[in-house]
Amino acid sequence: MTITELMQKRAKVWEKAKAFVEAHETENGTLSAEDNATYMKMEQEIEDLTAAIDRQQRAEQMEQRLNAPTNFPLTGKPYSGAAGNGKTGRASDEYKAAMIGAFRSNFRNVSNVLQEGVDADGGYLVPEEYDRRLIDVLEEENIMRSLGTKITTSGQHKINIAATKPAASWIEEGGALTFGDATFAQIFLDAYKLHVAIKVTEELLYDNAFNLENYIITQFGRALANAEEDAFLNGDGTGKPLGLFAETGGGTVADTLTAAVKSDDLISLVYALKRPYRRKASFILNDQTLASLRKLKDNNGAYIWQPSYQAGEPDRLLGYTVHTSAYAPADAIAFGDYSYYNIGDRGTRSFAELKELFAGNGMVGFVAKERVDGKLVLPEAVQILKLQTTAAG
Repeated sequence: MTITELMQKRAKVWEKAKAFVEAHETENGTLSAEDNATYMKMEQEIEDLTAAIDRQQRAEQMEQRLNAPTNFPLTGKPYSGAAGNGKTGRASDEYKAAMIGAFRSNFRNVSNVLQEGVDADGGYLVPEEYDRRLIDVLEEENIMRSLGTKITTSGQHKINIAATKPAASWIEEGGALTFGDATFAQIFLDAYKLHVAIKVTEELLYDNAFNLENYIITQFGRALANAEEDAFLNGDGTGKPLGLFAETGGGTVADTLTAAVKSDDLISLVYALKRPYRRKASFILNDQTLASLRKLKDNNGAYIWQPSYQAGEPDRLLGYTVHTSAYAPADAIAFGDYSYYNIGDRGTRSFAELKELFAGNGMVGFVAKERVDGKLVLPEAVQILKLQTTAAG
């Protein structure tokens, strides 16, 4: 079944579920135990279809990357003049080939060209082509990398933000001018070390038919992306980035609910965000939270959640895009412009071997390291709605 067919089927099930609730709910807006069980089955079918749509979309993206051409036909005239400067350093083809050779020989066959990227801890800088592909995987798996502002830093990065703004005032003709002082505060992007290790069997490692390159990039990329997203959302700034939902330094708490969330609460959340930020705003929430929000209606009896009917179009809540993450807390909803969350990548990523650690199992370990930080530079750009703990759970 195609993605479009799955979306159409999901839309039909959702319309059927809405009609069922409207036909069977009591005057108090409740359902009998039997009717509620029937509705829950419909809702589970919607969840399953959504998961199938997401899976097929990821498969299509992977297929496009794997089918991308690796070489292109010549379209220009042959050049007979002097050869241009070749790629050097980590970008050179020689360096990239040496890296794969080092992997397959368990770093016993390290050529001089690879020594250009030697680390103090025995690692080797990732070739630039691999580094770009790692970033692609990180952005595909990590919603915050696609929503935030990415900065490459070589040291501690200072970000100046307006702490107070000058105000305009009316004066009489010929009257004296009044001057207001604008002050600025600074936020620092540092660098915290993140690492991930994987094991590869010796048979696969030495088998030239096995695409070691894609395997390592995919496994490292997914693992790093999961750890990054958790920190970008929930990090406390101690040894890791400062997350959107952090108690101190995260988004602005718009309200804390003492009862179950209602549609009016979400409307209040939207308008707690200042108008300039609403233009590019979206929701970030947990999958479990979205399941409960799907049942909410506005004052006209219309469901506030709007499923996507077209491939590539996101689901919407009150007309705004919805992003879900397994790492978003179940007791909070974020709404804002996440371009004000700055992600600082320090330097480049590196690979290293884990010597003798898995030798007894006939496996070889590799570790990837990166240094990264993240902070919300303008807390008012993201509003947080705290949910009732028992209801969210």
